[in-house]
Amino acid sequence: MVSSDFDGSDLDGSDLGSALIIEVPEAEPAVRRHRERLDANALLGIPAHITVLAPFMPAQLIDAAVLTRLGQLFAAVSPFAFQLVRTGWFSDHVLWLAPGDPGPFRDLTQRVYQEFPAFPPFEGKHDVLVPHLTAGSGHLPGDMRTAEEAIQGSLPIDARAAAVTLMTEQSAAGRWTTAATFTLGPRFGALGLCWRLGLCFAPSV
Repeated sequence: MVSSDFDGSDLDGSDLGSALIIEVPEAEPAVRRHRERLDANALLGIPAHITVLAPFMPAQLIDAAVLTRLGQLFAAVSPFAFQLVRTGWFSDHVLWLAPGDPGPFRDLTQRVYQEFPAFPPFEGKHDVLVPHLTAGSGHLPGDMRTAEEAIQGSLPIDARAAAVTLMTEQSAAGRWTTAATFTLGPRFGALGLCWRLGLCFAPSV
């Protein structure tokens, strides 16, 4: 079962989902083999990441105007360095890695939600947002504890948030793909982007 970040539970059967994430390639050496076994999202093409907002709007509603708004929003945010410093758990069902300072991630989420209030983070199910990188979900706790011990040997992990990725679902409960990438910061954040359907645009700054 796909973990909650990308379950698309706010959508009816005819809609395909979307999500905004910060990819964390620096964590891949530590988590990739564990995610491939323990996180169904990894098999759907979703990289190691910290969620900015999911679920976002149905993919078919994302047009040039939406992309322009996102580009301008993220252009106003400077890139930032962070560390993944410890592991954590949601009950015994989800194993995750925590950034040392969750503040910048919460700020990004709040900015997107203020711009698109019809799409609250995690459908408004959680009073407190916990920025995290999921390493395993829905598997036997013993298997995930073994993965946790292995991952802890790689901590802390130094990383940098330099862009936000828009991912979209290709088919119901199917694979996901990168639709657009928004570089953080005013110099590059509003450069022209190409939507996967061939729609290209150049937001004004």
